Amino acid sequence: MKAPMSVHTQAAAAKKAHPLSAFWHALRKYKALYLLMLPGFIWYFIYKYLPMYGLIIAFKNFNFAKGIWGSPWVGLKHFEFLFSYPDFYRIVMNTLLMNVYELLFSFPAPIILALLLNEIKSMLFKRSIQTIVYFPHFLSWVVFGGIVLQLLSPNDGIVNQIRMALGLDPIHFMVMSDYFRPIVIISLIIKESGWGAIIYLAALSSIDPEQYEAATIDGATRWQKLIYVTLPGIRNTIILLLILKIGTMLDYGFEQIYVMYNPSVYDVGDVLSTYIYRIGLQDARFSLTTAIGLFQSVIGFVLIWSANRLARRYSDNALW
Repeated sequence: MKAPMSVHTQAAAAKKAHPLSAFWHALRKYKALYLLMLPGFIWYFIYKYLPMYGLIIAFKNFNFAKGIWGSPWVGLKHFEFLFSYPDFYRIVMNTLLMNVYELLFSFPAPIILALLLNEIKSMLFKRSIQTIVYFPHFLSWVVFGGIVLQLLSPNDGIVNQIRMALGLDPIHFMVMSDYFRPIVIISLIIKESGWGAIIYLAALSSIDPEQYEAATIDGATRWQKLIYVTLPGIRNTIILLLILKIGTMLDYGFEQIYVMYNPSVYDVGDVLSTYIYRIGLQDARFSLTTAIGLFQSVIGFVLIWSANRLARRYSDNALW
């Protein structure tokens, strides 16, 4: 004859049998935390999920007078146009290349900066440097991009003034395709590296100091401490941010490109976000731009899912 189950065992079995009851139990137990999360959830629901219903515009010939539901269905017509439009592949390639360059050069910059700041022992000097490198982040791209354009101006920009002082001819940087991408990436590094380093500095502060003490006792050099203690200590943070970055490979910052580019560099500088702005708002082709946005979202989802699978397979950390 089986012994009767205890009250706690019965409750645990009920929760296992009914996941919904376990959810309500957790909701009651952590209600204060869920209340703190509620404003963020409402914001995401209103601004991220409700607008999704407008995606049907991609399958319609949208007309303001008829509205979304009254506009005629055209099926995959806009997608067929995109994939048969030669400039679309050039714009996608521009977007991918800009993101690859950012991944290669801009993504490691905050990590390197955080590692360098972490080695500074003087707190006064360290905070002074942090203030200097954080400041550009708080400038809008309209302001920061204007500073870059002024510095590179062929007439009175300081870069060309130095070139002319050395007996060299001025260069029209912003109308030459060969210079546009490097300028965009370098300006991005200068503007955002300091702010991005905050996350890595927080991760560095969580490393147990006893690990450094043990490494010192073992005779490890500063370089060996960096390789075997510091980098493994922030590896999970790097992986998470890398996954998120890979998920946005078909999306590049609109403000930066829009402020800095011009028709002379459309061949290398025109990305999906600026193309959507031009044909969507200026030419009022809303259905076509919605189709492009849906294409971006689907590819972004596939990329972030694939990156997360790889991270889960080859490391102990992933988004889900």
